[in-house]
Amino acid sequence: MMDRPAQPMQDFSQHTPMMQQYLRIKAEFPETLVFYRMGDFYELFFDDAAKANRLLDITLTTRGQTAGQPVVMAGVPVHAVEAYLAKLIRLGEAVAIAEQVGDVATAKGPVERKVVRVVTPGTVTDTELLADKRDALLVALHHKGATYGLAWLGLSSGQLGLTECSSRELGTWLARLNAAELLVAGDEWPEAVRQARLAVTKRPGWQFDAALGARKLCEQLRVVSLAGFNAQDLAVAHAAAAALLSYAEHTQGRALAHVSTLAVERASDLLELPPATQRNLELTQTLRGEDSPTLLSVLDTCRTGMGSRTLRRWLTYPLRDRTPAQQRHEAIEAFLEHGFEPLREALKRVSDVERITARLALRQVRPRELAGLRTTVDTLPALRATLPAQAPPLLLDLGEALNPAPQVAQLLQRALAEEPAVLVRDGGVIAPGFDAELDELRAISQNCDAFLIDLETRERARTGIANLRVQFNKVHGFYIEVTQGQLDKVPMDYQRRQTLKNAERFITPELKTFEDKALSAQDRALAREKMLYEQLLDELQPHLPALTALARALASLDALSALSERATTLSWSQPQFVKEPCIDIEQGRHPVVEARLLETGTGPFMPNDCRLDANRRMLVITGPNMGGKSTFMRQVALIVLLAAMGSYVPARHCRLGPVDAIHTRIGAADDLANAQSTFMLEMTEAAAIIHGATEHSLVLMDEIGRGTSTFDGLALAGSIASHLHDRNKSFTLFATHYFELTEFPAKHERAINVHVSAAESGDDIVFLHEIQPGPASRSYGVQVARLAGMPAGLVRQARATLEALETQQRAHNAQIDLFAAPPPLVEDNRIASAIEETLAAMQPDAMSPREALDALYRLKELQGRPS
Repeated sequence: MMDRPAQPMQDFSQHTPMMQQYLRIKAEFPETLVFYRMGDFYELFFDDAAKANRLLDITLTTRGQTAGQPVVMAGVPVHAVEAYLAKLIRLGEAVAIAEQVGDVATAKGPVERKVVRVVTPGTVTDTELLADKRDALLVALHHKGATYGLAWLGLSSGQLGLTECSSRELGTWLARLNAAELLVAGDEWPEAVRQARLAVTKRPGWQFDAALGARKLCEQLRVVSLAGFNAQDLAVAHAAAAALLSYAEHTQGRALAHVSTLAVERASDLLELPPATQRNLELTQTLRGEDSPTLLSVLDTCRTGMGSRTLRRWLTYPLRDRTPAQQRHEAIEAFLEHGFEPLREALKRVSDVERITARLALRQVRPRELAGLRTTVDTLPALRATLPAQAPPLLLDLGEALNPAPQVAQLLQRALAEEPAVLVRDGGVIAPGFDAELDELRAISQNCDAFLIDLETRERARTGIANLRVQFNKVHGFYIEVTQGQLDKVPMDYQRRQTLKNAERFITPELKTFEDKALSAQDRALAREKMLYEQLLDELQPHLPALTALARALASLDALSALSERATTLSWSQPQFVKEPCIDIEQGRHPVVEARLLETGTGPFMPNDCRLDANRRMLVITGPNMGGKSTFMRQVALIVLLAAMGSYVPARHCRLGPVDAIHTRIGAADDLANAQSTFMLEMTEAAAIIHGATEHSLVLMDEIGRGTSTFDGLALAGSIASHLHDRNKSFTLFATHYFELTEFPAKHERAINVHVSAAESGDDIVFLHEIQPGPASRSYGVQVARLAGMPAGLVRQARATLEALETQQRAHNAQIDLFAAPPPLVEDNRIASAIEETLAAMQPDAMSPREALDALYRLKELQGRPS
């Protein structure tokens, strides 16, 4: 358990012995609900009981007194505890499980209890408490100056990671990690934490210590230096890791044996997906917070939970390096040629080895989970046979991992019963023939029926009582039952054990002797079985690395076969990566919208091309509302992302150059929780794009400037478009209803006009959803309002007003130059002076690489240019 500062001594002498024990445990976990084991219930007392009554809607009672006060309590049954824990975890609560660890038979006073584990939102490992297709990550955050360090741990998967980032990048990392629980020091949280709305746990500041973190990481990974993981210079992340590992060990009550690798992630290695991008593209959740329909829900046809979790990681952690994605493309190509259905059929018999391995390492694994592991290991030969004979390197590597040590299969086959009980305490877990002593004890117990039948026959003959019965129950043990009408025939050696309404229960010396022997054998058999099960877990511990590798291989194969199935079923094609800057998509489709259309049978999806290159970097997109501008923009971004994660794409052909980020500004909504209006949120997101986008970024700008007055919005939209074109030089899809912006390409050589086509017939409009060259002729807003169900009179009035405004505009045809260079500002001289002063203060020879990079960022900020 984690070391903690010494607590002041409290005087519990006025309380009963039982309450003294409880209060000592509670003093160690003052902010945590304590589930205190008493027989078949976990009890909560005093304030915990009142809180549980409120959160779980369980009955609040009082029983007896302690220190002159009634004992307020509430309880939950042991057999149903997972359901109550799941509800508490969803509410962000933590629970300390205090089990009976002493011997009931020999205890003098209360049986000894101690907390065996603490369950929190970020440290759950129970299958019943975890989402099958989602990791529950515990994340720790620390900062020093402008540098933020993040450390994260998936207890149920064994993944451990570190990164350091700037304040601008912090929101992206928090969105990507999507922590189940975030550890922070004190009350000073960055704004990005508040906006992420995570379950936050405060930890003492002294736990965030860089030297301690480096030492704990080395101990955890069993190395003398972190240089092998390229993590030796991440001091701020080391401080976060110190708090992370201490908290994880504290909650589990043991070392984390399955955590043996470290991933060091750097923003420069990943395709940047800011929180707005993940939200607007609906990658894993819809804008309403639902799991479907999303890009992940369309992709995920995996057969196992660990496959689904791997697919989610590939989607949310796409790399800029194209090598992993190309390897996955090659694997998908091999599956399409060889066939993937046999593999997917074999994967149906595979258990969640990733989580079973984690629970095995933490010694929390249940017998039926080990039975599932045994079935999986038995399936491996057939599963390996489904892989292509001429496989690409990635599949060869994965196939090699499908071969754990044969001792694992042999041990599970010999030791584990064919259908073991759910819990070890129920018995029936160890296989017959594995242990001679256990078999002997079981034989004594199993001979009970034959003995009872023989005794009943003999006693009926001896007493002349025809309806005499010899029986057993767990409460009263063995007994002979005689009805009231036959009591006069009861022999003198019968000893009364229990009186019922219509019968009496007796025991004889012979039955008592057998009872002592049988019950003793049952108790000893159960104790023997628990000991053998612990030995089984001990013998499996050395195989944890091989089982971890097996889990990752199975998960990757599952994810790859799912992507292969999607490529076949949805007619997707393999993208091509090239070195020159371009996004060249022929007949591209929006994967989620198309899947929805196919599901509902409402018609085929209209595919469209998108061609951007070094000389054609911006598309100014106009057209009617509901015409498909936003769908077109999103589908381009999703195709780029799918290619980067290693999937085939919904397009006839696709060529992609280097892409380092996808930035989006789409939609309009207030963020009331953070006191931001629609327009403020719009400008905040646009500013983040202006400062973050590079010439290798893909930028989606949808209706920028519409949250304010027409002239304000038009002026800002024109200036933003100019900045993206001239300064950022990003690949940009710029959708707008400001027709004045269709003049933009005339003065900007790398921009062109395109529009979404529509046909008007009388008062009706037909959306063709086709991207065509040139600007749109009108917005068709009045026609869309009519389709939305506006009253006919209102629509006629709007049409008349529109015609009057158009006539007035033609009469005053003066055109404002939206794209003229801004006049020089006095502020420019101040900026230049500040840059000169900063440069003069620098001493390049004395700078570390990190300090030099920070200085470069400061100069970029002073210059007002993208970094």
